[in-house]
Amino acid sequence: MIVALTITKFHRLTIPFAFIGMAVLRLPLWLNKTCRFWKLMGSGKDAQVDLAPDYKHWAVLTAWDNRNDCDRFYGNSFVVKWFNFFGIESFTILLNPLSSHGLWSGIEPFKISKTKSQHQGKIAVITRAAIKFNKLKEFRQNIKRAANAMRNAPGFVLSAGVGENPFFDQATFSIWESAESMKAYAYQSHDHSDVIKLTRERKWYNEELFARFAIIDSWGTLNGVCIES
Repeated sequence: MIVALTITKFHRLTIPFAFIGMAVLRLPLWLNKTCRFWKLMGSGKDAQVDLAPDYKHWAVLTAWDNRNDCDRFYGNSFVVKWFNFFGIESFTILLNPLSSHGLWSGIEPFKISKTKSQHQGKIAVITRAAIKFNKLKEFRQNIKRAANAMRNAPGFVLSAGVGENPFFDQATFSIWESAESMKAYAYQSHDHSDVIKLTRERKWYNEELFARFAIIDSWGTLNGVCIES
């Protein structure tokens, strides 16, 4: 499986077309029978985690059975052309799922190959949660310290906050120098481990997912940062 994530920054004057795209681009994605999973999403300010919604940054996440289907989408689709036409900066990364636990909109979106070998090198992570309405305030009071700890963690490369709905459906995309650096943050960072403990104790989420990926390819920049795959 190939998972593709594109985050595009729209010009201030073209923000209305970003909102229009979130509505009209659902149809071509729904009609694309080779696309196994897709989400059109907004972003936090400057595409960052733990910040208020940013109407300049928008994202599309897709999943494909193979690279050929993915390449055809990025070469010919109306969805990508829309993002490219109105965008002033764009970042795309292609990923191969290594592990995935949990659900996204009630389904398991990422198919894992049974013949996976031990991965070496940079690793990407997607964590996604549907936050309960009555837990939103408590969640937002705690997530900032975990996000700050992530950005300061050894081996951290890049992160982006995206989601289908502002505040309630949130996903964090991050890139790490290695699986070891990602695990060190996840299990040794006091702020992160404390937030994870709170999510279990206080039942913040209706649904959650954690997935790790090998990086296959990437192009473009996010806030001026280019990632070498």
